Amino acid sequence: MDAIEFIDKYLSYIETIKKVSKDLYIPLLEEMGKWEPHDLITPETWFPDENAAFGFVYRIRWFN
Repeated sequence: MDAIEFIDKYLSYIETIKKVSKDLYIPLLEEMGKWEPHDLITPETWFPDENAAFGFVYRIRWFN
């Protein structure tokens, strides 16, 4: 998955994570949904598959 595809799917990843998260994390996930995904990766970023891209978004919440 290249950077453009990741940027297109970023908000859907956030929505999927919200569906399975505790209410405690919803405000953080809503804030993450406002972030510009272009700022999270570079144009050269490449993920081996969609699971890796989803995992990247999932892990972001633990480091903020």
